[in-house]
Amino acid sequence: MLTAYAAPAVMAGAAGVVTGQQDLAVAACTSIAGTSAVVAFLVGTWLRHGGQPRRWTTTVPRVALTAALVVTAAGVAALLGWFTGKWLPAHSPIPGTPWLEHLRIDLPVSAALATTVITLRWRSTTTTRGMSTR
Repeated sequence: MLTAYAAPAVMAGAAGVVTGQQDLAVAACTSIAGTSAVVAFLVGTWLRHGGQPRRWTTTVPRVALTAALVVTAAGVAALLGWFTGKWLPAHSPIPGTPWLEHLRIDLPVSAALATTVITLRWRSTTTTRGMSTR
């Protein structure tokens, strides 16, 4: 999880600093890296399933498994981003801010990238015979 947090924080943070985008530098350490770490933890935990992978996750082609999980994670993150950025300010005393608007993009993109990396790495360490890890 530390890598899932640190990598996007450093990369997006550096881009924010170099381009002078203070909002990006702040988002790098909050919504972007935080989402990446949480999604990496959740997807990794689900894939491991108590140390014993689900049979279908090891038999489905790697690209299909990755695509299915990316669509699911990004979809959930997009709904959360919409809820936080649009619905919450309209239905609560929380004011709408540009930072909340950025969540509509930051959350699904971070979720998609974290899910892709975790799924591909997990699948490369899992064999289909005997469903054990190397």
